[in-house]
Amino acid sequence: MTHATLNASVETCHWGFFDATLAPALTIESGGEVIIETISGGPKNLPPEGFHIPPELLELHAAGVPAMPGHILTGPVAVTGAMPGDVLQIDILDVSLRQDWGFNFFRPLAGTLPLDFPQAHQTIIPLDADKNIATLPWGLELDLAPFFGVMGVAPPADWGRISTIEPRMHGGNIDNKELVKGTTLYLPIFTEGALFSCGDGHGAQGDGEVCVTAIETALRGHFRLTVLKDRDLTYPQAETPTHFITMGMAPDLDRCVEMALRDMITLVSTRAGISREDAYMLCSLAGDLRITQTVNREKGVHMMMAKSLLQRGV
Repeated sequence: MTHATLNASVETCHWGFFDATLAPALTIESGGEVIIETISGGPKNLPPEGFHIPPELLELHAAGVPAMPGHILTGPVAVTGAMPGDVLQIDILDVSLRQDWGFNFFRPLAGTLPLDFPQAHQTIIPLDADKNIATLPWGLELDLAPFFGVMGVAPPADWGRISTIEPRMHGGNIDNKELVKGTTLYLPIFTEGALFSCGDGHGAQGDGEVCVTAIETALRGHFRLTVLKDRDLTYPQAETPTHFITMGMAPDLDRCVEMALRDMITLVSTRAGISREDAYMLCSLAGDLRITQTVNREKGVHMMMAKSLLQRGV
């Protein structure tokens, strides 16, 4: 069993892109565990004096800010034996804070209401890891539920270098707040080694992430990465201890709904041993469609189905 740590640094972070030709920063065996440290934000997102700023964030800023916006990702981590057509199982064993602040930022011409707020607006939000709260400017103490907004493998090589902003079939900027400690993400693999990267740490986020950002912060993630050779998967899926999750990502929310629903019908039919017609009915009676995010150009919808409803013979 492999146990490794990948720290965030100028050498191990890639800013704003996924690329199948990117050399791995670390290689582990299938089933191995890795702790990955991440950082977040540009020079304009830094807090005032008195907060802890990871030194590697300042070093990355000094090395040069990319011309195009995107997320700072740590990785990629190659997994031995991973090949195109396989599936990467990402067990999220733990997620914890690395700093005592986060930021929320929005600007004109972006977000769910791009014309309603003509001035850029940033808030530095104090975070208390011991109390597990964020304190908002008017005094509200908001419970933290940290997760990584971006978790993805390398995209198909023919795509070339792509932005981290749009979520796609390789995962990426999924922004699904369900993917906290104790959950599992499944991603189809498109290149040898899978090449898993993560970043875009969120302290808390609502479904929708409507103003473009959540509580953006630096996180430490503990993952188990396992290559599945017998799993047929063409689009990201996930599961919590209680629910299965299917996903749809597209510029149009109606299309997102159709994608998530079709995959859930297949999942329900297979796991419950029922017809597609019965699975479609159960999705209507007990499945929950939720808006993942509405701000990443490719929007997101996910569907949740309780595992307890799919037990055969019940």
